[in-house]
Amino acid sequence: MLEARNLSAGYPGRAVLAGVSLAARPGRVLALLGPNGCGKSTLLRTMAGLLPPLGGEVLLDGRRDYSPRQAAQRVAYLPQSRTAPNITVRRLVLHGRFPYLSYPRRYGREDYEAVDRALVAADALDLADRPLPELSGGQRQKAYLAMALAQETEAILMDEPTTFLDIRHQLEVLALVRRLAEEGRGVVLALHDLCLALTAADDVAVLGEGRLLALGGPEAVYQSKVLERVMGVRLDRSEGPGGRRYFCQLPEEG
Repeated sequence: MLEARNLSAGYPGRAVLAGVSLAARPGRVLALLGPNGCGKSTLLRTMAGLLPPLGGEVLLDGRRDYSPRQAAQRVAYLPQSRTAPNITVRRLVLHGRFPYLSYPRRYGREDYEAVDRALVAADALDLADRPLPELSGGQRQKAYLAMALAQETEAILMDEPTTFLDIRHQLEVLALVRRLAEEGRGVVLALHDLCLALTAADDVAVLGEGRLLALGGPEAVYQSKVLERVMGVRLDRSEGPGGRRYFCQLPEEG
């Protein structure tokens, strides 16, 4: 299990978050919510090992003394923004197999099979032979999602995985996230869409004011009103045949 314990995250001379404790628990989806600049991306990058903690610790199965290679075999990270190298989608997705290869890199049958599974799961198989720079933003998002899935890790961290996607494909990505959890993986994802997050997640972490403001189930966090306070919106919900749904609107004047 990947865990942040009393973690302070940020950059030299500038802490963005302090005292954060949460985990990518197997079989559960944790959504990170909060306003722009609250530290969602910084937290994910620190948990992924791309930024050193300013305080506290990041643990993998209770250990601090793991190598970058060990971490990459256990934790995948999908960043919010990426470059578009002039390679095909299949070649990009093969990069997800790097943690399992020795030097010089020689792919085996198991690597190609993992790539095919990831392309299918990300609905990107039809893009496999297309150069990345020729793709739309949404298509590139699918390609990078497939690369993260090709790592076949126990935990996966996603920073705004629905960016550039239309509503149908946003829902498909969140359905994929649910399937990953059902397979026993721990998923942590940062989202801007409060309503989608509250519907899709098992747990919700609200970040703001430089700290973790709330952590719990979607309904408990909804009832606490903390999201309304930090996001400046009014949250409501309804019950229907498909279950509970949340929706946002601007607060009433006066």
